[in-house]
Amino acid sequence: MAGKNILIIINGPAYGADETFNAVRLAGALSRRDDATPRVFLMGDAVTCAIAGQKTPDGYYSLDRMLRGFARHGGEIACCGTCLDARGLTEEHLVEEARRSTMDELAAWTVEADQVLTF
Repeated sequence: MAGKNILIIINGPAYGADETFNAVRLAGALSRRDDATPRVFLMGDAVTCAIAGQKTPDGYYSLDRMLRGFARHGGEIACCGTCLDARGLTEEHLVEEARRSTMDELAAWTVEADQVLTF
């Protein structure tokens, strides 16, 4: 069973916003369920969550590692291409599990989703 299609749209910055951390935590928890098929679309400052090789203080969470775990459990990660461009980021900056995407794909994912959550 593929499960309920859940789209999580994240807008906040990678660090300094509990909402972003909690959104990625929820995505990870959903990816480990048999009754859910989650997707994450990163927009605005949230595209920085998918930058590879983040260095955080000991004991502090690392969003790139959290997103990799989400993808390992079948989650799909897309980043707004316009938002990447506005921040001088290319696909080469991202973890390999995340990819550049478009508003058209977000529109398609929204229509396909049984539930859409925004953070």
